Amino acid sequence: MPIRIVVAHPEPESSGHWVAALRTRLPDAEVFAWRPGAAAVADYAVGWQPPGDFFARQPQLRAFFSAAAGVDHLLRHPGLPATLPLIRLEDAGMAAQMAEYCLNEIVGLHRRRDEYAAQQRAASWRELPVEPREAWPIGVFGLGVLGTPVAQAIAAYGFPVRGYSQRGRAIDRVACFDASHGLREFLSGCRVLILMAPLTPATADLFDPERLGWLPAGAWLINVARGGLLVESALLDAIDRGRLAGATLDVFRDEPLPPAHPFWHHPKIRITPHVAAVTRIEESADQVVAKLRAIERGATVGGIVDRRRGY
Repeated sequence: MPIRIVVAHPEPESSGHWVAALRTRLPDAEVFAWRPGAAAVADYAVGWQPPGDFFARQPQLRAFFSAAAGVDHLLRHPGLPATLPLIRLEDAGMAAQMAEYCLNEIVGLHRRRDEYAAQQRAASWRELPVEPREAWPIGVFGLGVLGTPVAQAIAAYGFPVRGYSQRGRAIDRVACFDASHGLREFLSGCRVLILMAPLTPATADLFDPERLGWLPAGAWLINVARGGLLVESALLDAIDRGRLAGATLDVFRDEPLPPAHPFWHHPKIRITPHVAAVTRIEESADQVVAKLRAIERGATVGGIVDRRRGY
């Protein structure tokens, strides 16, 4: 009997792309898109934000492959079976995108892009001094499969890089901190802080007034992880008081960001619509298929979610 794979994705275009990519790579498998009320059951599922009755209607699943690196949406699902293996994407082209996004912001800050834009609007011709890169230590909070290559890319560009993970790491050209050093020691040396960690019970609301206050005066925050890591009111207050210089935000607690949200029109906050690293379905399908075949052979695969840790 052929393997049956169901794709559960809220965006019809992405769903269709996933179905086509999986059918191409697994021509002997039965691949179909989830439909409300559908009776067909599957052996494996691939998707993002499955509907509320999804797991009740798919009781035979052997594993669920997240169509993204994050899995917090799955761990919050009320119908998620307690023993169903969850498997996240590991990079699949996302790290390079994240590095480009973050470097673009860092270089713009370092070379005073916004100030030159303001001078252009004022028809002002004035050269601004640029500090050496050594004066711009960059902090990366979260050194996982995405955070580590981002930290390495920034270090290769010549900026001093500090990285933080709960457990100790050793990364070339990155000053690594962990719980033994303390988060405050790490944050105190970050002129730019990049949030790269997953959203878990340990990281939810972690960046509150106290911890944002541990950053140096005039620091800039970049969040490309999850909106839930950051207390939004605390960020606004820190910027409005001049404690922080500003922020670049790609992720938010509520997405799409509500039209009335104060972030939209704040002069010191830059917003993008969760595009720092988009899922490249062809590369991701290669990874999913390789892992699915390994599971079928009885082999161990990477990316299995540890539910106690939340990633």
